[in-house]
Amino acid sequence: MFARLALLFIVVPLLELALLIQVGQVVGVLPTVLLVLATGIAGAALARREGTRTLSALQQELGEGRLPGRALLDGLCVLVGGAFLLTPGILTDVAGFVLLLPPSRRWVQRWIRGRMERALEAGTLRVSASGPGGFQFWGGTFGGGLDATAGVGMREDGWDDELEGLDPRMEIDVREDGG
Repeated sequence: MFARLALLFIVVPLLELALLIQVGQVVGVLPTVLLVLATGIAGAALARREGTRTLSALQQELGEGRLPGRALLDGLCVLVGGAFLLTPGILTDVAGFVLLLPPSRRWVQRWIRGRMERALEAGTLRVSASGPGGFQFWGGTFGGGLDATAGVGMREDGWDDELEGLDPRMEIDVREDGG
């Protein structure tokens, strides 16, 4: 975990800085600054549009009494992608656009589902659901609440049939135990 945090907070910013310096040397300082500003503005507008679309899908699925699986993943991707685009840099801009554009976002979601399916097959994926009293989240527990742990099978489209029909106010936690 420490290595991942070091990568995120030390290595990535250093790579971004090196890339910005190289781009600045090739195209000039002003165009580089304008490029960073333009991607930030375009990213914020795209994040707003995709966030509004995701929120609408989330509300629709909840209104139909279904758990919003894909809409939640979309929301997570839009949130992270928007944060990446607001962070100055070229690598983070590319990652942000990948997470915001629906075709590439679907590819990322398939990759996440594939990891979850492999963890499920290996017996290291644990899905916990708890009611309003609290919920479990990646190894920590917040509040009280019931911990109902069960193995979950996925359909071909990556979404779980067993979760349909559950109370939409119920919070779902998916985590990978072990490696």
